Amino acid sequence: MVTDTIADYLTRIRNASRAGHRVVDIPSSKVKKEITKILFNQGYILSYKFEEDKVQGSIKIALKYNKVTKDPVIKKLQRVSKPGLRKYVGSQDLPRVLNGLGVAIVSTSHGVMTSKQAKNENVGGEVLCYVY
Repeated sequence: MVTDTIADYLTRIRNASRAGHRVVDIPSSKVKKEITKILFNQGYILSYKFEEDKVQGSIKIALKYNKVTKDPVIKKLQRVSKPGLRKYVGSQDLPRVLNGLGVAIVSTSHGVMTSKQAKNENVGGEVLCYVY
């Protein structure tokens, strides 16, 4: 049984990209769907597909690799807020990842979004993860 589903989601993507897999299959949830949409919009994954089953459903993610060097586009996925220690920030204290080259994904009262979007909407929230 998995207690931290977001950490499991990030670990599955990290392991699949390091192993060179093209597609990874992950159990679905609303938060995971929103994180997947953000990863796609930011250009970290090639495509995704939500499959609805009877019970939970799944997310199929096509990973993106550099065409020349065959390295994964996602260099690091880091979980920030954990079940044992939540990390909340205000709208003025939102983190910048790698001086703006990476993305911090934040769960706010307006939904799951990047830290840049949260700063534009002037909302804070729980920092879920860093991606670069």
